[in-house]
Amino acid sequence: MGKKKKPFYRIVVADSRAPRDGRFIEIVGNYDPKTDPPEITIKEERVTDWLSRGAAPTETVSHLLKKKGFLINREKV
Repeated sequence: MGKKKKPFYRIVVADSRAPRDGRFIEIVGNYDPKTDPPEITIKEERVTDWLSRGAAPTETVSHLLKKKGFLINREKV
């Protein structure tokens, strides 16, 4: 999302079989890296709901969630 030289990212819930920039289920937050400090907005109740259902965040999203104070227990198999 965004424009040239002005990136803006959405944090979404998507099916693992969907293409990277394709179909998604729900937007659960935004990330704006150009502000100082970078702005992260997250719908906390929706994120905890999806994580409790078994959704697995990507590495990048898990770092953003840790910055916002979410504790993610992921077992590496």
